[in-house]
Amino acid sequence: MSALLWLFDTVVQVYMIFLIASIVLSWLIAFNVANPYNQFVYTIRDFLARITEPALQPIRRILPDLGGIDLSPMVLIIGIIFVQRLVHEAFGPMAYGM
Repeated sequence: MSALLWLFDTVVQVYMIFLIASIVLSWLIAFNVANPYNQFVYTIRDFLARITEPALQPIRRILPDLGGIDLSPMVLIIGIIFVQRLVHEAFGPMAYGM
C-alpha cells in the first residue's frame, strides 16, 4: 500500500508542476517575453493546456469573473492538496501498519 501512496503523491506532484508551468508560461506570453507563434512555445503551451484545462474549466465556470485575474489554478492546487491529505489520512495508517 505504501507504494501506491508513493505513486499517488508522485502523480499529484507532477501534475502540480505542469499546472505551475502553465501559469508561468501564460504570464510569459502575456508580458511578451515568449512568442506564442514560435513552434516550440506553441507545442509546450498546447501540451500544458491539454493537461490542465479539463480540470480548470469547471472551476472557471463557478468562480466569478475578476477581469484579468484567474484564480482557478490556485483553487485547483488547494483542492488537490486537500484530496492528497484526505487520501493520506484514509490510507496512510494501513500503508504503514498503524
